[in-house]
Amino acid sequence: MPSRLVVSVPDAYLADALATLDEPVEVLEWRLDAEAPRGSIDVVVPRYMAPLSQFEHLRGVRTRLVQFQSIGYDGVEALLSPGTVFANAASVHEASTAELALALILAAQRGIPDYVRAAQAGRWRTDFRETLADRRVLLVGYGGVGRAIEGRLAPFEVQVTRLGRRARREGPHEVLGWQELNDQLPLADIVVLSLPLSDTTLHLVDSAFLARLRDGALLVNVGRGPVVVTDDLVAQASSGRIRVAVDVVDPEPLPEGHPLFALDNVLISPHVGGATSAMYPRMARLLLSQVQRLQRGEEPINVVLRT
Repeated sequence: MPSRLVVSVPDAYLADALATLDEPVEVLEWRLDAEAPRGSIDVVVPRYMAPLSQFEHLRGVRTRLVQFQSIGYDGVEALLSPGTVFANAASVHEASTAELALALILAAQRGIPDYVRAAQAGRWRTDFRETLADRRVLLVGYGGVGRAIEGRLAPFEVQVTRLGRRARREGPHEVLGWQELNDQLPLADIVVLSLPLSDTTLHLVDSAFLARLRDGALLVNVGRGPVVVTDDLVAQASSGRIRVAVDVVDPEPLPEGHPLFALDNVLISPHVGGATSAMYPRMARLLLSQVQRLQRGEEPINVVLRT
């Protein structure tokens, strides 16, 4: 009879989820913040948003799968031992991140931060604001998060343009290729970034990119902070020419007193796109699926790295 799979998880929630499996596994609670409890662990689940430096504790540990709890995984590959199979958490955070993207857009368009500041000062403020209806939205990045954002924009009567790494059709939708970016930027009222961080996207949004945005355009970033050159963003936002709503910045956390905090046309949330009540059950379902696949001798899903 084959031995049970050994699975390490960082918290009791995932441990309890694993207890529901028809074919039991041996569960270790390990947060990766100390030496490994075993030299061989079939499935390792690091903590959500844990410092990447903790991957050093995986050195020398034999694994069949490292299951991340985030979609983005930039910087991980350099820390993994040779022969590691690494999966991200696609399917876990898309809905929550898309919700936040929509919330940021609506708040910025309808002036909610200004109304909150006025109310806190005991003032009644009313004025004319932008709408989301009838606006042209450019989705820069059309992976799982981009598609989820489009689905939530659908009832708002917007015109959506999709832009991905390559031109293609996805069902009824046309996705423009990367080479169309410069031509599309001046046409959009709202530009939403949901890009992973790569050599191609690092500092993509610089002064030249921002200069192509129309006056009054709203730039939203729910992807990765270093996609944007922060100093260039500060310069453009400080001029009042564009508006900004971001969940990710560079650096993170944004230092106290950073100039972005002082700008009324900048709305910042502290990288909380995936940090919702939806995460835990979705992560548990993904982990159960991965373990069951390994128990059946199948390949795991969401594999993004094989070192």
